[in-house]
Amino acid sequence: MRGEGCERPIQDVSLYLCIGVIAIFFIVAVIPGVFAPYTENERFIPYQHPDIDHFLGTDDMGYDILSLLIYAARISLLIGLCAGGVSILIGTSIGLISGYIRGWTDDLLMSVTDIVLTIPKIPAIILISAFLRPSIWILILILGFFSWETTARVVRARTLQISTSGYILSARSLGFSSYQVLISDILPVMYPVILPKFMLTIAGAMISEASLSFLGLSDPTMNSWGRMISDAFTHGGFIREMWWWFLPPAVCICGVIISVIRIGMVYEKPGQESMVE
Repeated sequence: MRGEGCERPIQDVSLYLCIGVIAIFFIVAVIPGVFAPYTENERFIPYQHPDIDHFLGTDDMGYDILSLLIYAARISLLIGLCAGGVSILIGTSIGLISGYIRGWTDDLLMSVTDIVLTIPKIPAIILISAFLRPSIWILILILGFFSWETTARVVRARTLQISTSGYILSARSLGFSSYQVLISDILPVMYPVILPKFMLTIAGAMISEASLSFLGLSDPTMNSWGRMISDAFTHGGFIREMWWWFLPPAVCICGVIISVIRIGMVYEKPGQESMVE
């Protein structure tokens, strides 16, 4: 008991810290012009070291790296949030339908889920991205499509439990349609299950985007944290040991990923307990 009491305050502090980190990045992404010392298009002397005028120096084209870092938050967070939304939408829909209707529908949807689950994600995303025209929205759809299967399985398992409970049987006996039962009675109970998966999907999407950008398979006009690391690698940042070019975007990616995973882990425990009950 004493150990649990000591662990809870630490857990709360880490949770609030992670929420604060996400909030800061979100605010910066929404209004980057307030925080960036220069616009994205202002150019200066290339390869400048950090100084008072350029806190993180300039890149090979003379752009202020700090300003690029701040503006890149929009793209990186947008990809993570939208890809997570696509994934949750697909996974939740399939899980609800599969767990509620059951029968051959359940068998068919779970077979499709198993097939998607066995596909190696990064190689498949790289292969598809290589054949399609680079676009942020295409990238979001690809990342979301290849990350919904675990959500579908968890939602299905929870739906199988809930669908036999008393209030669901009462709703059926009163003549409510399957759609009404799913939307009004079952979906609201999925919050402790869906939120952790949403957080994990955001982290996975940001990692995948950074990987694709580093390999040069993302939209070249899209300024993201992954793109900044790629530009530093291909345009002399690593050779010149300009750590202020590639390290800050890597730290931002790690900071957001660690924060969203931590938030997901905190909310995943109540979800697991409710499934056991």
